Amino acid sequence: MTKPRAPGGALPLHIQTDIIRRKPIRWLGDSLNCVRDFPEAARHEAGTELRHVQQGEQPTDWKPMVTVGQGVYEIRVHADGEYRVLYVAKFSESVYVIHAFEKKARRTAKHDIAIAAKRYRQLMNERRGR
Repeated sequence: MTKPRAPGGALPLHIQTDIIRRKPIRWLGDSLNCVRDFPEAARHEAGTELRHVQQGEQPTDWKPMVTVGQGVYEIRVHADGEYRVLYVAKFSESVYVIHAFEKKARRTAKHDIAIAAKRYRQLMNERRGR
C-alpha cells in the first residue's frame, strides 16, 4: 500500500508529528523582569534551560536549593557572567520561577536566598488555600 500524496506528488498528505507538551511557566514576584535584565546570551541560555524543565527534562547545569525549600532547584547560567534562576517544577500545573539574579560571589547571597524562600512559602500557602 502506498501513502497518499499531495497534489503534484511531492509530500504525503498526512505527516505524523510528536507533540511536545510543556508546562506553562508562572513567574513569581519580579523574576520575569530579572531574567529580562540578563544580558542577551544569559537570557537565551536561561530560556533554553527553562524549556527543558517545561518538557520534564533536567537543565544542563543545576543543583537542588534545599535551603530555599523542598523541590526548589537552581539553573546555573554561565554566559556574560554568572546568573541563577530558581524554580519549582514538582507540581503538575506549572513550573514556578521564584527568583532570578546575577551571582556576584562564590556563595549565594543571603538576600537572594531570603527572597526565594519568602516566595516559596507564599507559593506553598497559596497552594494550601486551594
